[in-house]
Amino acid sequence: MWPIVSGTLGTAAVMVSLSVPLSLSSPTSVMAVLRSYCGANTSVSRTWVDMGIAPCFYFTLSPAVLLAVAFLLGSLHCVFYRRYGTAMEPKFIPRSRLYAAQQALSALLMVQFVGGGVAQAALAGEELPGYVVLYGVFSTLGWVYALALLQVERRRALLMDRTRGHSGVLLLFWALAFSAENLAFVSWYSPHWWWGLDTQQDQVQFSLWLIRYLATGTLFVLGLRAPGLPRRPYMLLINEDEHDVEHGAQGVVDENQSTWQGFKTKVRLLLPYMWPRGSLLLQCLVLLCLGLLGVERAINVFVPIYYKNIVNELSDGSSWKTLATTVCFYVMLKFLQGGGAGASGFVSNLRSFLWIRVQQYTNRVVQVRLFGHLHSLSLRWHLGRKTGDVLRSIDRGTSSINSLLSYIVFSIVPTIADIVISIIYFVTYFNAWFGLIVFVCMALYLTLTIFITEWRTKYRRDMNTQDNAAKTKAVDSLLNFETVKYYNAENYEVNRFEEAILRYQGSEWKSQASLAFLNQTQNLIIGSGLLAGSLLCAYFVTEGKFKKHDRFRDNKPR
Repeated sequence: MWPIVSGTLGTAAVMVSLSVPLSLSSPTSVMAVLRSYCGANTSVSRTWVDMGIAPCFYFTLSPAVLLAVAFLLGSLHCVFYRRYGTAMEPKFIPRSRLYAAQQALSALLMVQFVGGGVAQAALAGEELPGYVVLYGVFSTLGWVYALALLQVERRRALLMDRTRGHSGVLLLFWALAFSAENLAFVSWYSPHWWWGLDTQQDQVQFSLWLIRYLATGTLFVLGLRAPGLPRRPYMLLINEDEHDVEHGAQGVVDENQSTWQGFKTKVRLLLPYMWPRGSLLLQCLVLLCLGLLGVERAINVFVPIYYKNIVNELSDGSSWKTLATTVCFYVMLKFLQGGGAGASGFVSNLRSFLWIRVQQYTNRVVQVRLFGHLHSLSLRWHLGRKTGDVLRSIDRGTSSINSLLSYIVFSIVPTIADIVISIIYFVTYFNAWFGLIVFVCMALYLTLTIFITEWRTKYRRDMNTQDNAAKTKAVDSLLNFETVKYYNAENYEVNRFEEAILRYQGSEWKSQASLAFLNQTQNLIIGSGLLAGSLLCAYFVTEGKFKKHDRFRDNKPR
């Protein structure tokens, strides 16, 4: 094998060693001419010079091997995928930023080889070794093939089961490229390499090698994961999709998704139900409710401010007219806000009243679509349906969509707005440390709430499944009472129902326990933030940093 490789490399050396002038436009006129392939007094057959690998041999062998692997094995790979593979539907192709990073790194390497060759030609002076041109051309062609293989694997899939990661051809190519860059460490003490960084050319070559080393290593690691390919065989995905359509599971969030991806998927599914299409009146009601949310946020800010003004005016001996005006404004704001957290104020009640029509629209759309979907299913599904499961899922799905929409619009969004307002107010009128405490506490609160909620979703889903199973056994047993009575299976049906209830209660305990854990975590975060803010406030008061304004020190009315 080695004589064959040597002969091939020798032929390539003869082909590239022709005298080809390269004219480069630069501030100073530079002319680099290919006078020899390996440079003065060297040969491509020499593999080791001065305690290191000969650059001519290294930069000839590595691109030739990579191009041979990419061209020969890659061509067979493409033919195999074209003949035995099938084009994947776009909905089964995962969207991944890591796949975009794979493409970007491959393109970066191609640009690096072209730009690196031009830069070395500009710095070479009068003579440019021929292996530099061969290295740039062969490497660019090899990575072009690799990028094409990457796109082929993403767009087409084999019908057989796929192992984890990319194909063996791509993994072999990336592994060889990364191993070739690691061979540079063997020539650490060689003066023919760039490790000394003595000249500008050495610094440029070292920078290019560093880019190649990091890019090839990252591509190999990402190739083991294959972020741009489906996690499961394509035929299994098609069968699951058909099963989901058959059993009405479109839009179900994949359990393998990450926490943030699952949250975004749920929000994307619910957004169409928030904006009533085709009804200008309902759209105006939605905008009015959102405007009332903004009014509530402003009221929540002014209530403590007017409470502070009442205390200051009482302590400063203000006039009755001024004090009465402030008290009236405060009472009016409390009437609009309501007691406690503002759940029973005039504005919140008005918003709930206006939201009734929007909620009814959501209920109607969900129920009509679900009813139409049930009628679109096949006769096979209807013959094998479980009535109790279907009825329970319909009721739970309709109520849960309304609850989740109301929670997102009237709880999560206002809470985030209150956090931003409180941070700005504390930083402006008190101290930046208070704003930092509020920001850290609320960031931890929201982050842990989302992660723990997504974590406990599996327990909630299992509880719903067991609840559906219990209701299915009860309803189906009662609908088929004649059959049960005919076989004297009353006790058997009662025992089955009791076992289903026990399984449901076990899942319910896990769901409630995880909910208690979530509540305790939230209380711990809020309590820690309150303790930190109170201690900081007490410290500033004892140090005399929090005092009344000078205009309140005298007894004159404001």
